[in-house]
Amino acid sequence: MAEIAPTPAAFDVEVETLIIGAGACGLVAALAAHEAGQEVLMIEADPLPQGSTALSAGLIPAAGTALQAAAGIEDTAARFAADIQRKAKGENDPAFVEALAAGSAGVIDWLSTRHGLPFSVVTDFDYPGHSRRRMHGLPSRSGRELIDRLRATVEAQGIDLLCGRRAEILYHDGRTVTGAGLRTPGGALETVGCAKLVLACNGFGGNRAKVAEHMPAIAGALWFGHEGNRGEALDWGAALGAATRHLGAYQGHGNVAHPHGILITWATITEGGIQVNCEGRRFWNEAQGYSEAARVVLAQPGGEAVTVFDARIADIARQFEDFRNAEAQGAVRSAETLEDLARQFDLPATALRDEIAAIRAGETDRFGRLWGEAPLAPPYCAVRVTGALFHTQGGLVTDGSGRVQGADGTVFPNLFAAGGAACGVSGAGDSGYLSGNGLLAAAVLGRAAGLAQLG
Repeated sequence: MAEIAPTPAAFDVEVETLIIGAGACGLVAALAAHEAGQEVLMIEADPLPQGSTALSAGLIPAAGTALQAAAGIEDTAARFAADIQRKAKGENDPAFVEALAAGSAGVIDWLSTRHGLPFSVVTDFDYPGHSRRRMHGLPSRSGRELIDRLRATVEAQGIDLLCGRRAEILYHDGRTVTGAGLRTPGGALETVGCAKLVLACNGFGGNRAKVAEHMPAIAGALWFGHEGNRGEALDWGAALGAATRHLGAYQGHGNVAHPHGILITWATITEGGIQVNCEGRRFWNEAQGYSEAARVVLAQPGGEAVTVFDARIADIARQFEDFRNAEAQGAVRSAETLEDLARQFDLPATALRDEIAAIRAGETDRFGRLWGEAPLAPPYCAVRVTGALFHTQGGLVTDGSGRVQGADGTVFPNLFAAGGAACGVSGAGDSGYLSGNGLLAAAVLGRAAGLAQLG
């Protein structure tokens, strides 16, 4: 349970910068703080860093990077900020959005050139809402690789990382945070004093009571994030008088292979695929985005759908390790005819055939989806999917440097939050999530919070 307490008479150990959480956000913050000359200690509740990042595709959106320029992609932070605001219907703080968009290129260029992470731009398909191709990922296009490479980089820099320790108590002297109490695997309490504290412990999607309270529409969904995301940052913040915002915002995903529990890239949709329900009928405009897809898919009979695409699209999807894993486990099936495909998924063949036949390149369908792609062609592919909650997007209010703001509008002198612990830029619900918003906040705010100096 997350608590606050007055500063103890003495701490077991003291450091300059303490970072709670070793997901992508915490690891980036640690690298930045170390580069700024700070003495850093990271703590992680798990035996090995993984977090929600390891369950994602590991893609970070950034505008104006050297990698984009090399690929001939012209992009700007202003264009990126406009895309974020458009998707969120203007519900975000404009200055905060501008800060994240402006900092995005610097993070990717820094991780690529200074730390050698082999990022590249996804150039063979578009993500909904992005007006330029700006998703940057590692070779496997997996969050697991991102976490592993960041952890290896942290270790190579000699930054201290202590795993198997869950923070339970924040110590404070008024509005100044002075340290944390950590529970060891054996049940003992260790205390660490600090001059600066960064909360990088993600959101509250693993706390079903908090999910039901703040986002009841998705409360019954499969939880696809990390179970350790229990919302301690919210509890500590509330006890200290911090402001929160958009606690009903979240990133869902309506394309998780079922019952296999494997993320299926949304490229299966953006490149021309469709979703049908158990009646073989389409039920919405799939081009809107994968976050809102979770709620729409869960509303179908049985809370399921079948994503239908073809071999051409499958070739694009195979750049993602998750998709290859789904194929290996038999979640993705193929057939030369729609009749055979329908039989494999217990769908009415006539309805499925009619839906495919209704697609006309260059025309807008009955759901408002404009079709620019070539019609699906044999061999056909499909996968049974369900909707899932990936991570929460609301949280503590911060400025562009990650400094936590109080309910009275003033900032805390030495308390920072980033990634899922902080309010992101996805507006107030699920439809405001622009692809990559989660790792955008983790990387940019993480770096900013790490670099920030006190005083």
